[in-house]
Amino acid sequence: MKQSGSPTGKSPSQLIDARVKELGDWRGEMLSRLRTLVKEADPEVVEEWKWRGVPVWAHDGLICTGETYQNIVKMTFAKGAALKDPSGIFNSSLDGNTRRAIDFHEGEKIDEEALKALLRAAVALNKSKTSK
Repeated sequence: MKQSGSPTGKSPSQLIDARVKELGDWRGEMLSRLRTLVKEADPEVVEEWKWRGVPVWAHDGLICTGETYQNIVKMTFAKGAALKDPSGIFNSSLDGNTRRAIDFHEGEKIDEEALKALLRAAVALNKSKTSK
């Protein structure tokens, strides 16, 4: 897995590890699990750290972010509106023309296969845009 640099001297992966540890609750566990699923779906994913502390996963362009809030962990897909969602796992930011998101709440089970399919579709979309 490739990584993009950081001005703090720490790699994005180290910064994400620190965020998971810093949260120390279900949100850290959820972010860690989502991160694992991203890596399983795309072993060539690049981890980035942007916008003053948001984990980002990219492959030929931004795939998604992993934002943590008080009551949710939000996974926002940069081009989510262009992705088919046959499992209906997008549950947030449904009105926009570009992004779509999935809000994960405490105790909620992840549809791992549907999420990985969505991640792979996002990578395929990015690749199709860069090959033109």
